[in-house]
Amino acid sequence: MKVTIASAQYPVTEHADFSAWEAHVEKWVGEAASKGAELLLFPEYGSMELVSIFSEDVKRDIRKQIHALDAIRNEYCAAFESLAKKYHVVIVAPTIPVVENGKNLNRAYVFSQTGPAGYQDKFFMTRFENEEWGIESAPKTLTVFEAEWGKFGVQICYDVEFSVGSQLLSHAGATLVLAPSCTETIRGATRVHIGARARALENQAYTVVSQTVGNAAWSPAVDINYGFAAFYATPDKDLPEEGIIATMPPNQEGWLIQALDFSKIENVRNSGQVFNFKDHARLSSALFDEEIRIENRIL
Repeated sequence: MKVTIASAQYPVTEHADFSAWEAHVEKWVGEAASKGAELLLFPEYGSMELVSIFSEDVKRDIRKQIHALDAIRNEYCAAFESLAKKYHVVIVAPTIPVVENGKNLNRAYVFSQTGPAGYQDKFFMTRFENEEWGIESAPKTLTVFEAEWGKFGVQICYDVEFSVGSQLLSHAGATLVLAPSCTETIRGATRVHIGARARALENQAYTVVSQTVGNAAWSPAVDINYGFAAFYATPDKDLPEEGIIATMPPNQEGWLIQALDFSKIENVRNSGQVFNFKDHARLSSALFDEEIRIENRIL
């Protein structure tokens, strides 16, 4: 099976009000859909542009921003749900801070043309999230999303730098791992891309990275952004020799769009030059202090 995926290099921009933001997002979704994209991946914390519609007091306080964004969570989700239905696409929305059971979480919602499909919360926190922003590690549940063309999972930014989530997702049937990300430096972006390439190698899978780009001086949370979109595979037969399917020049806004053929993943897992996926299954990846659960959602 094949699917065409659009990965965003997404700028954090200012908006006059929620309606203006909705029009902005629809322009992005409509452009990707018009180019044949069936699955759209937005980056981590792309939702932070909505802080521009809040009061100056909220704009200056990164912790107040969490609660202000959580207060419009339903409207945010409704906007992407409507766009997924209108354009007949699957959308991995920009991650958004949410508050659940007294914890501040970083969440990626997924929508299909039939409605909300579920979400994936971030497991591993960066120092900025943990020490300054108050974003916390989520309960350990991984979600496998099943579409007619195959199964995929989401590993948000820092999460893709660790093998455990992608391995468990892959052994639950995923052949695609999506990595929405937000980084401010070349080093930070590089760590995410190295992680994505490693996960593609270990699991003989496809990985796709989407990142925020450009500067937003008005935002103390995401004021500087450096990144680029990329599609990776395991370097094996009938796939790119270096495992790099496509990348986009850094810090240019726009979509990187590629068609992926999942029969190639099946082929290398069954008869590749090496058996990374099978051999990786002999290793035990887990957290010492928490059990990781797997949920399945059909799109």
